[in-house]
Amino acid sequence: MSEPRSKAQHRRRRSRTALAVGVPLALTAAGTFTYGTDLGLLGSSGRQASAAAPAWASDTADGFASVNSLGQNGTYGGRGGQVVTVTTQAELEKYATATQPYVIVVAGTIAMNPVGKEIKVQSDKTIVGRGTAGHIVGGGFFLGQGVHNVIIRNLTIRDAYQGIWNDKDHDFDAIQMDGAHHVWIDHNDLRHMADGLIDVRKDSTNVTVSWNKLSDNNKTFGIGWTENVKTDITIHHNWLRETEQRNPSTDNAAHAHLYNNFLEDAPGTAIKSAYGNYSRGGTKMVLENSLFQGVKNPVIKDSGAAIVQRGNSFSGTSGRNESGGSAFDPKTYYPYSLDKAADLPSILKAGAGPRASIGTTAASTKAAAATTLTVAQDGSGQYRTVQAAVNAVPANNPSRVVIAVKPGTYRELVKVPSNKPHVTIQGTGGSRKDTTIVYNNASGTPKPGGGTYGTGGSATVAVEADDFQARNLTISNDFDEKANQSLDGHQAVALRTAADKVFLDGIIVSGDQDTLLLDTASKDRLGRVYVSNSYVIGNVDFIFGRATAVVDKSVITLKKRWNGTSAGYITAPSTAANRKGILIANSTVNGDVSAGSFYLGRPWHAGGDASLDPQTTVRNTNLSSAVKSTPWTDMSGFSWKDDRFAEYANYGAGAGQASTNRPHLSDAQAANQEVGDWLAGWTPSAS
Repeated sequence: MSEPRSKAQHRRRRSRTALAVGVPLALTAAGTFTYGTDLGLLGSSGRQASAAAPAWASDTADGFASVNSLGQNGTYGGRGGQVVTVTTQAELEKYATATQPYVIVVAGTIAMNPVGKEIKVQSDKTIVGRGTAGHIVGGGFFLGQGVHNVIIRNLTIRDAYQGIWNDKDHDFDAIQMDGAHHVWIDHNDLRHMADGLIDVRKDSTNVTVSWNKLSDNNKTFGIGWTENVKTDITIHHNWLRETEQRNPSTDNAAHAHLYNNFLEDAPGTAIKSAYGNYSRGGTKMVLENSLFQGVKNPVIKDSGAAIVQRGNSFSGTSGRNESGGSAFDPKTYYPYSLDKAADLPSILKAGAGPRASIGTTAASTKAAAATTLTVAQDGSGQYRTVQAAVNAVPANNPSRVVIAVKPGTYRELVKVPSNKPHVTIQGTGGSRKDTTIVYNNASGTPKPGGGTYGTGGSATVAVEADDFQARNLTISNDFDEKANQSLDGHQAVALRTAADKVFLDGIIVSGDQDTLLLDTASKDRLGRVYVSNSYVIGNVDFIFGRATAVVDKSVITLKKRWNGTSAGYITAPSTAANRKGILIANSTVNGDVSAGSFYLGRPWHAGGDASLDPQTTVRNTNLSSAVKSTPWTDMSGFSWKDDRFAEYANYGAGAGQASTNRPHLSDAQAANQEVGDWLAGWTPSAS
């Protein structure tokens, strides 16, 4: 077997072409919309728009409305249907009650006749107000049994009130559901109705209610009216102001996730709150980072119900504030991020309710803390590729953006540039094998514009942004060495990181030569990487670079070479002097390879830089018989004995006693080479 090419040829190449930054579709759900000529607005005829559908028509729901169930994969409304604009009740009814999908733009005020009429919306509809002009007065919408995949956004629905506060005779709701599923109610202003603003009844499920203003009403938001414990509902970033009861009242909901809602009962007003969030019957409720201001009985529960509270804030409240029982972990169903409860007044006063245009509110940037972008090859997400979702993250985003990738194999190159921090790419399948990002560039692969990619440029996924996370997916480079023997340069990176505070949790990184490149933004920059509960697969130098990196509680799988032989090197650190290099701890090294065929590592002095001081420590790890009895070796004229290579408390068939050729740390030395010493004050946590 020929010796692999020198790591001096592994210099990372940075692209000088900036990625185009688009407007994230999910950020329109966080407070902004654009309407204009791209909408192809029509007059009162309500005919099909002549232009392509607007960008927001591809938005999809987050929360439980995004979960695949009952034969419906997420909630995307009338996407793909005709875009029509309506200005009369007759036009609105015509398209809302049709059997085919429509995107229906309400372009003015529609007064319902008779008062209290609720239009019976059918499946596969998006009903959205044009800017702040879309008003439904004196009536609302009804979604009956089996109706599904409906989006109601950016509307004002108001004024069905008949003069009797606790009205028992006029069941006039803004939005009522009886047995519907996969419904998204977003960025609406709902107020002053005779009965409920929102009723989610009779086993309706997979509902998300987000970024709405609910005000000036008695019975605000009721959930239940069933003996079955079935409803799954997410309620987040809503501003409830001057509402008396049902804020909401949640009866027999299987999973009710309420977070980042602002309930306000202002002093000196006529409407007084009776209670806030109510968990009734068999409801299991998770209530997080919400703000209750001046509310009486802010949180109450029945004896058989559950409420788990986290991070909520209470100001000027009185009466019952209860919690107890066990609920569920919302992140097992969908990703989400939390704003601080104290920030909600400014966020929601700026961002809740109908929006006029992109960029008119502070919420367009602040709301990024709760942003989730969805990716699905079948079109059921906001984007079909992972890179398109990355492109949609705003430059210099201040807080976490989760890119939720649905199961599938995504053959593409992905780059997260340095000006897009706080990004999480997360597979949504039941296994990390369900979602795969894969490509097959190698160092010697010709580039379309000339030259070759080089090692760093060959990466399937390249991360240059700080505070990046990846979880529950596979990142692979499937370059075929056997079929490309004539190619000069077989290094083929699956994942390259060149950033600080990178957290790789529960993933598979798979390749052959140079699988996982853990780098830094520059030689003088710190780049900490924490790999946990993961699999790293390869054969030659497949964990390498100059980052301060920990591989913890993971499996390192050794592969045979392209020609079936067993020989290789696990690590090739290129550590700067006075920094920590690669630490493998509490892990397992195994694979279907010959005994005594793999080195634990060798020193990579990138570019022949003698000032570097490469380091690998392997400790408390199960080593298979594949590991050589002399586990370290030289590289490109540099002796491993001049650098920092050691073991501590390893075990298994491949472990060995300390010797000149197999140095072990003393107990005192090992005490200074723990995981915490590598992370240097950073505590990785999922977000």
